[in-house]
Amino acid sequence: MATGKNIRTYFEGTWHEGDTPIMRAADHGAWLGTTVFDGARFVNGLMPDLDLHCARVNRSAEALMITPTVSTEDMIAITKEGLAKYDTGAAVYIRPMYWAIHGDATAIVPSAEETGFAICLEEIPFASATATTTLGLTKFRRPVIDDAVVNAKAGCLYPNNARMLAEVRARGFSNALVADAMGNVAETATANVFMVKDGEVFTPIPNGTFLSGITRARHISNLRAEGVKVHETVLTFDDFHGADEVFLSGNMSKVTPVTAFEDTQYQVGPVTRQVRDMYWDWAASTA
Repeated sequence: MATGKNIRTYFEGTWHEGDTPIMRAADHGAWLGTTVFDGARFVNGLMPDLDLHCARVNRSAEALMITPTVSTEDMIAITKEGLAKYDTGAAVYIRPMYWAIHGDATAIVPSAEETGFAICLEEIPFASATATTTLGLTKFRRPVIDDAVVNAKAGCLYPNNARMLAEVRARGFSNALVADAMGNVAETATANVFMVKDGEVFTPIPNGTFLSGITRARHISNLRAEGVKVHETVLTFDDFHGADEVFLSGNMSKVTPVTAFEDTQYQVGPVTRQVRDMYWDWAASTA
């Protein structure tokens, strides 16, 4: 089922109107889950970091032993061709993806000889500037690279995220603040996480248990350019209970303020608002 509307699909060398079927029943990706994707955004005529998202989907494919077949430059050109059919004011989710088609003699290891590729464009509304979220604790944790392909944006990772969301939503929260294998904070079920204490910004250090996001890196760069201290470090749940502000960082909404973590309440603070303003100022400057 589609999340958005006004869908266009690039598949087998051309753009198609609508939610085009792209995978067969016997494709390796269909029954063994060898699929990767990335997500970029087209908002108010801007496509922030589109090149980095296209490059990352190729790295994700390689991490799953899928052979990437489209260069970053060609992927950008194809995407821009598809976006030209949308209004400049549309909010579009850009999703390039690969999947393995064949397997080896065991059927388990994907074959390098043929790769599926598509780009899906969907109109999905962009969150309003007043949108916020709440966080709850979950018993589910982020895996380590020895257990799962956490160095890729892989479809097979998302059922675990879904378990996290279902668990905390049943208790009235919108998202989950998730631990790594050591019990320290890694990220949320859907996005990277930041906290603010005494005017300084803190975020979990990338330790191989979560994807260190493109938007996360952009926020860190923007903050440091403005002289704000940003610490990538080990953080506990107690650190978040003691924070002045908490916000999420992800491609879908870029910045989402957090107003509660379990029974701890937060205000939408000045640093969170500054991060959002800096992000869109930066995006406009690169258009």
